Amino acid sequence: MPMNLFKDIIVTEIQKPFTVFSKKGRTDYTENRLYYGLSFCLGGQITYTHNGQKIVSNKNNAVIIPQGSTYSLCGDKEGLFPLINFKAQNFSCDSFIVIPLDDPMRHINNFNKLSDYFLREDKYLEIFSLFYHILERLNLEQSHTQNPLYPVINYLEKNISNPDITNVILAKKLGISEVYLRKLFLAHYGITPKQFIIDMRIQKAKSLLTNGTYTITSISEECGFSSLYHFCRAFKNKTGITPTEYAKDGKIYHI
Repeated sequence: MPMNLFKDIIVTEIQKPFTVFSKKGRTDYTENRLYYGLSFCLGGQITYTHNGQKIVSNKNNAVIIPQGSTYSLCGDKEGLFPLINFKAQNFSCDSFIVIPLDDPMRHINNFNKLSDYFLREDKYLEIFSLFYHILERLNLEQSHTQNPLYPVINYLEKNISNPDITNVILAKKLGISEVYLRKLFLAHYGITPKQFIIDMRIQKAKSLLTNGTYTITSISEECGFSSLYHFCRAFKNKTGITPTEYAKDGKIYHI
């Protein structure tokens, strides 16, 4: 399984999310599926059979169902399965992918928020922004068992608004030296911890800018920049445009 499953993905279409009620003993057969599917679980269990392999869907994991696939399924236990169908380019997925979840309810909450966005005609940008965020989170959870830096990444996700994050703090989280921390980041991401933090802050800023309800100053603070000047300079260095221009342009960039 690739380290960065969604690295180059470009989402071209997202269908309105819905929840499937699956009874115990239910069977179904799908041929040449029209969309990729992202399935979660609120309880119960489904077993898919694809190319002779068994794939189990339950509340502890998410399942990516490949576009164009033919498969059967059986309801092992009665339950509810939130589902998002989508189309994408630059996404190499020809078999089912099971992603263990650290915090299943986080994804259910995002699913519900995405569903709410579909009730509003003015939420097109938010729909794509939130879906990319969901994929980005899944990518972290998919790779964390192979990545010794996962505790640090998880810490950064929760504390990125803190402008005082340092390599000393991050190294202590892993019980390693600052030198080794830098080596791990270079080995896994090809960049230094400082560059990684800036990239994470810029990604969060992009999401908030497309929301349209935050000021540039409040976004700067929420993303952990020490000053508005530092935020605007870092944003333009990374994207080639200012935060104001990005917000007006309204583009959605792939993760």
